[in-house]
Amino acid sequence: MIESFDEMMELARQGEPVSVAIAAGQDPAAFAALIDAVQSGIAVGHLYGHKYTINKMLRDIPDLDRSKIHVYEARSILNSAEMAVNAVRDGTADLVLKGKLKSSELLKAVLHPEKGLRTGKHLSDVFIFENPNRPSRRLTFITDGGVTLNPHLNQKLDIINNAVMVAHALGNDEPKVAILSAVETVNKDLEATNDAAILTKMNHRGQIKGCIIDGPLALDNALSIKAAEMKSIKSKVAGDADILVCPDIESANMLAKSTTYIAHMRLAHVVVGAAAPVLIPSRADTADSKLLSIALGKIVKEYLQTLETVS
Repeated sequence: MIESFDEMMELARQGEPVSVAIAAGQDPAAFAALIDAVQSGIAVGHLYGHKYTINKMLRDIPDLDRSKIHVYEARSILNSAEMAVNAVRDGTADLVLKGKLKSSELLKAVLHPEKGLRTGKHLSDVFIFENPNRPSRRLTFITDGGVTLNPHLNQKLDIINNAVMVAHALGNDEPKVAILSAVETVNKDLEATNDAAILTKMNHRGQIKGCIIDGPLALDNALSIKAAEMKSIKSKVAGDADILVCPDIESANMLAKSTTYIAHMRLAHVVVGAAAPVLIPSRADTADSKLLSIALGKIVKEYLQTLETVS
């Protein structure tokens, strides 16, 4: 089981490099992450955007193997997203990374009904941070802070399955899933608590497999054994959750960003459910987070390929 980002990076360095298509590749952080990934043997790159600017940035990198970097001129920001997505469709690239454009602009190309990467599955973002307060299994997941605005019950089921798949890709065969709300008891006036109870029962009956689910749980008793004990909550998940499923995109996005901007933790995340992993780190995220996202995308891509081989 991969328990830290260092272990995740070590796994990503194994095997053949992944081919990454970057939309609006003139973004300094995405560019720096790609260079690190190329020099670490994790990736080769295809950058779509302002070719003059990208080539100027490349000239400043000493001892770079230019055979592993390909640059293409795009007419506009949206065109760069279309070109990056098309690179996955035609087999040139294995995954897509957001550069200097909005997530919505990249997702518009990804979700295009004819030219995008739709598979019929629901897309959701899986955010990972490394929680130093856990003695083991320090990688903790938050979902969905990037795609689904206000998920209904069936979408929450898809969001859980997507996050569980990513956990499986990292070697956690039975992740503990906490369905979060403001309280840990069912309240008819709080829809999130009702959904949590239903999803928990579905898991107990074997309708949701490959994980252990409990909810509703408040954030404190999902992450703190002491808080769970003080509230007399007896659960295999409480105090030891691997995956935190939030009620909506606002709560998930704010919780995820608090790990970075308040707690100063490292991060990675990946959108799954499309024909290939889609990486939409914030434009304000560091090169380190984008490098970790590339590594995560590579691992998820390779895991999905193993599933296809088995099926």
